[in-house]
Amino acid sequence: MKKIAIIGSSGGNLYNLGGKEPHKLLNEILQQADSAGILVTDIVFVGANMSMDKASDSTQARLITIDTNITMGDYEKLNVVNEKAKQSDEMLAQKILGNEIDGIVVMSADPSNVNKASLEAAAKTRIPIVGTGGTSMAKLQNIGANILAVSGTTGTTNRTRAISAISSLSKAYGIKYKPVIGTSSSSSTEIPSNIKDRISIRGIMMASLPGFIAMSLVLALSKISFLSEFEELFNILINILPVIVAAIAAKQVSGLDEIGIVSGIVAGALSTQGGIIGGILGGVLAGVLASYLIRKSFDLKIPGTTANLIGGGLSGLIAGLVVYFLIAPIALALGNGIRDLIEGALAFSPILAGLLAGALIWPAILGGVYHAAILPIVLLEMEKTGMSFLGAVDMVGLVMVSAGITLANIISPRHKENRSLAVPGFLINIGFGTFVEAAYPFMFSSKYVMGIAILSASVGGLLVGVMGVFGTAYVPSVVAPGLSNSPLGFAICMIISMLISMTLTILANRFTKEKIND
Repeated sequence: MKKIAIIGSSGGNLYNLGGKEPHKLLNEILQQADSAGILVTDIVFVGANMSMDKASDSTQARLITIDTNITMGDYEKLNVVNEKAKQSDEMLAQKILGNEIDGIVVMSADPSNVNKASLEAAAKTRIPIVGTGGTSMAKLQNIGANILAVSGTTGTTNRTRAISAISSLSKAYGIKYKPVIGTSSSSSTEIPSNIKDRISIRGIMMASLPGFIAMSLVLALSKISFLSEFEELFNILINILPVIVAAIAAKQVSGLDEIGIVSGIVAGALSTQGGIIGGILGGVLAGVLASYLIRKSFDLKIPGTTANLIGGGLSGLIAGLVVYFLIAPIALALGNGIRDLIEGALAFSPILAGLLAGALIWPAILGGVYHAAILPIVLLEMEKTGMSFLGAVDMVGLVMVSAGITLANIISPRHKENRSLAVPGFLINIGFGTFVEAAYPFMFSSKYVMGIAILSASVGGLLVGVMGVFGTAYVPSVVAPGLSNSPLGFAICMIISMLISMTLTILANRFTKEKIND
């Protein structure tokens, strides 16, 4: 196994691009090294609490080293920490001269003082060096060090710098290397080679949901007479929804954090004519291209700053242009088709449509289909009007039914200990319009309560259809009626659905309690 060291500091420009959080910066390198089968045996890193461009001897800093894990030293004056770092660096130099180190990752090091011993030893032994920091890397070149890759810090991230460094070292060692995604070694996962495995419509939609809720809130405010100008804000938010989903999609698919987000924003801005489906397709394509282009750039030894510009800018531009000229009309037609299908079902029989939606919504969420199928349709509906038929069924059939079941177990629990379990679930459902899972313990422990949930949701969905209600979930229950096309009608649907589930659950609890006692 190849062994490497990491030396340097939180830097000047680097400080503003990840250096202020050295544990994250260093962990990224450890993750990527581990993926390549390279062992980081030594770290000599000075982390200051401000940019080194402004630091003085009295600036607070700490020495960061590694044993089995990264060790963060105590904060002391920078001049004191530098002296400790020099001692550690001299010990590292002896290891380099003893052929115990096979390479070095440099992050804004100080070849003239703090890191002089190790870097001179590295130049003498000709071990490969990679890293960032324009001034420090230039000094290393002047002393004849074996530098594989030189990069500035502008436009880079912790992850892309780490990938660049380990990619260069792996190639020099003849090691197969695949970058990993994650913020810590315990949670990192290898980027799947299969593109399909990187794409999660559910994940994209769930992460984008706050943007849709913000749009609904603005729509509700626009209905107030003296806030009519909010209607224009509502139209602005509708237009940026494709940008939101594209940014999320590109970030998730690329695994490149800020670079992925930038590529997604560029792609999303050019995908707005395709609606949110166009935004998703543009973001996914941008993410795939960003991942590919940045790896290809590192393979070609393109500096990190330029590689990031290619990965973040060019990938987003290409993806956006593809959607703009080729995909947008198809994506828009698909989105309109889904909305037309729902409107057609409601026109044919709102009672039947509501009843079926209500009856199927609990089986859908229990079967894991809700977030993959229903939520995207809810957001497609909201894209045009800020409200959704299925969103109203969600609030009435899931949230309020769950609230009713938990309230019943507060009033008349089947077992005394159920009351403490039900209280937080009820409060979260009412206060935040989510956490329908609070009803699961009661539903799974009683076939009667399971049936009550489906029955109550069916009645609630039927009422939504009859009253022609459009609304949304994922907002406080007391606010939800105000975000609908019929506040009074929505409130009636919600209350009746909750009362039915609560009343029947109380009866079921008493009936089954008596059977248990018998």
